[in-house]
Amino acid sequence: MTKKICSARKTISALVIGSAGILFAPAMLGVAPAQAAATAGVAGLPDFADLVDRVGPAVVNIRTTEHHKLGPDSQGAPGAPGEEEMQEFLRRFFGGGAGAAPTPGPTPHQPAPRGRKAVPQEGQVQRGIGSGFIISADGYVLTNAHVVDGADEVIVTLTDKREFKAKVLGADARTDVALLKIDGANLPRLTMGDSSKIRVGEWVIAIGSPFNLENTVTAGIISAKSRDTGDYLALIQSDVAVNPGNSGGPMINMRGEVIGINSQIATLSGGYNGISFAVPIDEAMRVGEQLKQSGKVTRGRIGVQIGELNKEAAEALGLKNARGAQVSMVEAGGPADKGGIKAGDIILKFNGVAIERSSDLPRLVGGTALGSRAIVTVWRKGAQQDIPVTIVELEGDKVARKAGGKAQDAERAANALGLTVSDLTPIKKKELKLETGVLVEAAQGVAARAGVQIGDVIEQVNNIEVRDSKQFDAVVAKLDPKKQSVLLVRRGDVAQFVALRPSVK
Repeated sequence: MTKKICSARKTISALVIGSAGILFAPAMLGVAPAQAAATAGVAGLPDFADLVDRVGPAVVNIRTTEHHKLGPDSQGAPGAPGEEEMQEFLRRFFGGGAGAAPTPGPTPHQPAPRGRKAVPQEGQVQRGIGSGFIISADGYVLTNAHVVDGADEVIVTLTDKREFKAKVLGADARTDVALLKIDGANLPRLTMGDSSKIRVGEWVIAIGSPFNLENTVTAGIISAKSRDTGDYLALIQSDVAVNPGNSGGPMINMRGEVIGINSQIATLSGGYNGISFAVPIDEAMRVGEQLKQSGKVTRGRIGVQIGELNKEAAEALGLKNARGAQVSMVEAGGPADKGGIKAGDIILKFNGVAIERSSDLPRLVGGTALGSRAIVTVWRKGAQQDIPVTIVELEGDKVARKAGGKAQDAERAANALGLTVSDLTPIKKKELKLETGVLVEAAQGVAARAGVQIGDVIEQVNNIEVRDSKQFDAVVAKLDPKKQSVLLVRRGDVAQFVALRPSVK
């Protein structure tokens, strides 16, 4: 039997124990001391203790509450103990309602329940728990947008047990980033790293409050960079154990720098399965700066609907590789239309940057200054063309928040499920092979907590086929808040039943 003894601070030569219990030094076995030391060094694992001591105080616990009018029949109302807590594990992830099968793929961690506490006072309902981290000594805090979505009150707790009532300065659903402000001075803060310089295989740690277990540290490695999960931006993939409640906490490298915000997990069971995703800190800080200045994020658009280009189509069009974004529709009178882009064009570059996947284009356009002129390189009839277009503003998220958690947009979703929907265009229906359904434009409240996201399509409500947005709102208005309702939700090619309970007005 071979036994290797090593310390993260000091390497000790390996000892070999023979069958008779005799100890042999490496030199006695013909192993060179240098080789033995190298072998022990490779086997050693990093010691995170000093790193955690240094960065831990700047990681915070975030507790949110929502105001409801509770009555004598509110035993099963959202937020009440009992059935709601048991259902939380099922509906925390997309499709997690009673009787629903789990959905594979990345899913935002919904805030974990606080646990079995006394029933909240009338009018105030505990929503959940998340994580965050302080980025400035005067009290600016970054977290996930879905952690604070729908919250009327946000409480930030430091590791020294100090509590602060936070103002939500703004939230951006597309990147899942929110900026909070607490009143404080000389607060511990984290240093921001450069997420563009991360390397696959490097060690990272996550600190947060999984399942409301505050100040929990987990470690792993970066598994992939720029992982396209269908969201607005490419995410960092790691094998760090993160779970519901870790949402909004930092991903930290071995230099003690934040390189991402833990946001999603890929799960079949509702728990950690070895794949987690983080929002790159470079993008998060850009979003945070806009939220700090104006409470919202402005992005550019050029007015095209795009799709992926497959290999067969690329070869038929004379392209060597299936790269770029295929233009399926051009908005009449939009920037692309005015510039001369046509349906059927293949966008190969934007301002000289190659488009590898169609999802690259909205990210590049979104980050371009409004009113500026960009050069779009397209492939048309066997040749490249450079077309100038002017960037205009993309409509902002309806779920963005102002200080105190009040809705910024007057068009905030008003129905009892917290959903704002629009009619499907004929092109979208053809693309999804659907005759009916509505497109989710904004999701908050009970729908967001159940995992419904912007871009999902609602096909049915309690087995009632959804024809258009007007009929959908009418059906939702008649739902009984005392009973569970079930939506048939399509995300991409996957349709799933989602169980939730309408909020009490």
